[in-house]
Amino acid sequence: MLYLTSNIGLPSKIMSVLIILSPGAEEMETVIPADVLRRAELKVTVAGLFGKDPVVCSRNVTIVPDKSLEEAAAEGPYDVILLPGGGPGSQNLCESKKVGELLKAQEEAGRLIAAICAAPTALLAHNVGVKKMITSHPGVKEKLEKSGLFTYKEDRVVRDGKLITSRGPGTAFEFALAIVEQVKGQATVEKIIPPMLLQV
Repeated sequence: MLYLTSNIGLPSKIMSVLIILSPGAEEMETVIPADVLRRAELKVTVAGLFGKDPVVCSRNVTIVPDKSLEEAAAEGPYDVILLPGGGPGSQNLCESKKVGELLKAQEEAGRLIAAICAAPTALLAHNVGVKKMITSHPGVKEKLEKSGLFTYKEDRVVRDGKLITSRGPGTAFEFALAIVEQVKGQATVEKIIPPMLLQV
């Protein structure tokens, strides 16, 4: 069981990230961005879509959210909303009215949205990011392309304004670093890469 301890006590001026965690989410796409973004000194809140109880993810790793989505949303807005993928987890995001409300408000305010793997289907479900360039896991490519709402790309990470999308577990580090670069700059990216021994 993983406890993703929150950044309690950080100054309010620190940029904030909301990661929405749902049953069936992809573990790597949740934990890697949470870790990388905290290394970059962003305030990361992992919020359980259905409450504060431990969440069983796609490979049976259990993650304990920092708080419920209702609690976390009340403390917003956030500079970044991040959606991990995973088939069942993404479906839950698609079906959640609350997620739709948060994504639409985030987009209207010009704040960053990031989605990886199957999670870009939540953009489709909630009519967010329309006409933007996106990517996703190959398994949901056809669904996104057939919608006609997006310009689909095969790149590992795709940025279009305030929207960042990525392909899957193997691109989670690149995805997280793209978020860091967008909100804190390349100098911060270069600072946090060496201790992780990443080759990028």
